[in-house]
Amino acid sequence: MAVEIERKFLVSNDCWKSQVESESVLVQGYLTAQPGLAIRVRIAGDRAELNIKGGTSGISRREYEHQIPLADAQEIIANLVSGSVIDKIRYKVRCGEHLWDLDLFHGDNEGLVVAEVELASEDEAFTMPEWAGEEVSHDHRYYNANLIKHPYRDW
Repeated sequence: MAVEIERKFLVSNDCWKSQVESESVLVQGYLTAQPGLAIRVRIAGDRAELNIKGGTSGISRREYEHQIPLADAQEIIANLVSGSVIDKIRYKVRCGEHLWDLDLFHGDNEGLVVAEVELASEDEAFTMPEWAGEEVSHDHRYYNANLIKHPYRDW
């Protein structure tokens, strides 16, 4: 069983920009997004994935990711997703021993900047970056699956 253990923070300043290791444009659409289950297709450059996430318990949830053909992902997003898509740039930013995902949202979620760190356990220690602000790990509004239904621009 695959488990994702993740903490999520708002980004409070631009100090992260000098620490970027890589970046990619992400587009993702949801086939379903309901409490306890989200199924999405994500395109990142020339790579595509099908992702299934279960309900959250603390900061952990079941997650299954499988690479799929890019053409299939494009067709699924064009024809089968429910609602709008998430459009963002993902930056990989190192802080201490961890490589953080920092997402700069566009479209309906323009202005939202969120950083996530994946951990091996819920109590794993990590270095807090100077650019990390308020923790929003338990605020479901910041889940991508919820940003489709209730975009940041409407808050």
